[in-house]
Amino acid sequence: MPGDDSIRVTPWRLGHAAAAIGLAPVFIAQGLYVRCVTPRLPEPFGERSGVQGSGPPLGLLILGDSAAAGVGVATQAEALSGRLAALLGESFRVRWKLTSRTGMRARDAVAELEAAPPERFDVAVTSIGVNDVTHGTGESTWIDRQARMVELLRSKCGAKHIILSGVPPMHLFPAFPQPLRWYLGERAKRFNRALEAFARSCKDCEFAALNFPMEPACMAADGFHPGARAYSLWAACVGGIIRRRLRHEAPEPLRLAWRC
Repeated sequence: MPGDDSIRVTPWRLGHAAAAIGLAPVFIAQGLYVRCVTPRLPEPFGERSGVQGSGPPLGLLILGDSAAAGVGVATQAEALSGRLAALLGESFRVRWKLTSRTGMRARDAVAELEAAPPERFDVAVTSIGVNDVTHGTGESTWIDRQARMVELLRSKCGAKHIILSGVPPMHLFPAFPQPLRWYLGERAKRFNRALEAFARSCKDCEFAALNFPMEPACMAADGFHPGARAYSLWAACVGGIIRRRLRHEAPEPLRLAWRC
């Protein structure tokens, strides 16, 4: 059952919860400070759907939050959608679509899919979690919503391969002061463990860990969103997973085409 692992109480978790309660006034003050001083970067300019490349047809949906939207770079060509479409376009005729919104949480992604008309995609890539971490969503609730999201991606989009991007290493985000950075980072780690376990239970899902460096060269100016280098690394990671999964299921002629 989704979320079963997240409800187990361990001494470490009790200690973490006690620390969170004791430090709550500090976290609130630091959170307000971060909101005041962090630059609000816009979503990048560019198309949010298109067709790219040549070869076997491939439908690609990217669903998620401000990172999926590409906040941190100037154009969609530099963001996850543009880089991933270009990468996969080397081997496929990619029909791609970006459905994203700054601030999107798992519940919002579910609502988006429930309200949208059916549209077929072979592959879906998601980026949902940072806003759930910062807004206090429970771990088991988040996994339940991830499960519902996956169910909708299967039933309404026909997705055969669903790549669940992990929560980035928030304990390294330059935008957060300590101890807020520690607290959110520990929540992000727990979310990732739960999401990876959930993905392992679904043969059509795969977890993609976002372990790119949090050094300034990889981050946007706000110290919170990915920069161009991080988007490139993310696209390479996800693109590699997609190619491997498709190669594994494809008939021999298609595999040979990819090797050329």
